[in-house]
Amino acid sequence: MPTVLISGASVAGPALAYWLHRYGFAVTVVERAPALRTGGQAVDFKGKTHLTVLERMGILDEVRARRTGTTDLVFTDDNGRELGVMSGEFTGGDLEILRGALAEVMYDKTADTVEYLFGDTITDLRDTGDGVAVRFANNQPRTFDLVLGADGIHSRVRKLAFGPEADYVTHLGYYYCVAGASRWSDAATPRDKATGSAHNTPGKLAVDGGPKAQQMYMFAAPEFDYPRNDVAAQRSIITETFADMAWHAPRMLADLADFDDVYLDSISQVRMNGAYTRGRVALVGDAAYGNTLAGFGTGLAVVGAYVLAGELAAAAGDHVTAFANYDRIMKRYAKIAGNTNAGPFLAPRTALGIRARNWFIGSRLFTLMLKYGDKAANDIDLIDYPQFVGV
Repeated sequence: MPTVLISGASVAGPALAYWLHRYGFAVTVVERAPALRTGGQAVDFKGKTHLTVLERMGILDEVRARRTGTTDLVFTDDNGRELGVMSGEFTGGDLEILRGALAEVMYDKTADTVEYLFGDTITDLRDTGDGVAVRFANNQPRTFDLVLGADGIHSRVRKLAFGPEADYVTHLGYYYCVAGASRWSDAATPRDKATGSAHNTPGKLAVDGGPKAQQMYMFAAPEFDYPRNDVAAQRSIITETFADMAWHAPRMLADLADFDDVYLDSISQVRMNGAYTRGRVALVGDAAYGNTLAGFGTGLAVVGAYVLAGELAAAAGDHVTAFANYDRIMKRYAKIAGNTNAGPFLAPRTALGIRARNWFIGSRLFTLMLKYGDKAANDIDLIDYPQFVGV
């Protein structure tokens, strides 16, 4: 039975684990966090393609049962006067769910058939031609037939197998921060419509009670170093950056001091030039084709997992053939993430840009952009891979 190690237990990892076990692989998932990460910001699926993959996994009904509601985002001036509205249908797609809730659904689908190693990470991997020798921070070294990186935009697997992050990840000039549990994290909250408030000053955005988390911040800045695992340091960065903003910002920053769930990261794009595989190693999801806040990341992750596992099954475990087909199929489909940059749209650098954005989201052009996004999300012919077991 071929052995596969998957790095990452968020979305792409458990999705891969589900399909690969179904096709007869022995699957191990290693996850840096000590336990499954619950809660988190809301993520969404768009269009028939995404929903079809969830349906084929047998989880569509459960994801729908745990969906969030939609949240309209109202842009206001310092005094709360409405300047423009971005609809919840844009921010939430066809089906929105908390990332942690989605991870729970996928984990529950695989927990009895897949080996999970929580609280550990890959420290080294070496492709020997016949397999991949892997060293872990905590577990004993092991060798696997394949290693698959589903470990996000700052992928450890990509760094070890392909090269430094700077060679593949491009900073797009902005940072964002989500803080506090989403309003939808309370199971008693009705899954209907809600409204969040947003405010801009040039190069900055603050969101109070928005669709993704209790608070969201975005600001323009060149790339800088900061401790990714130090929540206090990240709070300080946001507090200093938004100290001069009026509106709800003083109260939000006071509340921020009490939030444990604070996440700050750059708005960046992964550019692999369509080569998501090397030897016996492959990348899936944000590790391969991530584009922060572009709106297609979760759908790309589940579709990419479906295609990679399906191609491995169709090739009877021949990773050379399967990886070549996966690269070809996903290079075309991953274009939906495009070269878009959410930063200039959500946090324009000038007062004129802010006014132009507010006009745009109320125009017919914005509606046409939504339709283009829906079409792009479905621009793939999903192969109905043979449902055999054993490779």
